[in-house]
Amino acid sequence: MSIVPDPASRGAVLEEASRELEAAIHDARVAFDCIALGELDRAHTSAVTARIAIDAAMTAVRAALAQPPAGLDDLRGSPDIQPPAGLDDLRSSPDMWNPRLG
Repeated sequence: MSIVPDPASRGAVLEEASRELEAAIHDARVAFDCIALGELDRAHTSAVTARIAIDAAMTAVRAALAQPPAGLDDLRGSPDIQPPAGLDDLRSSPDMWNPRLG
């Protein structure tokens, strides 16, 4: 059973992020088991691949945040609807980046 929600309606970018997070979960579990078994080299390799998968998921989420929401093109022609103030500032905010991930 998957613990990550089905992203079918959220686009290919978020679907990729979900796949990468599933891979990270698996690799972290393998690393955990290898530590318990005393296989430190394999644990290290699995921990590194888990981190790489998390980094890939973060990249995909950032890409999704950079895309305009679906249907926004229909609204751009309307003089009554303006984009939210500060949206670009939020996308480039250092708060969106996790320093522990590099």
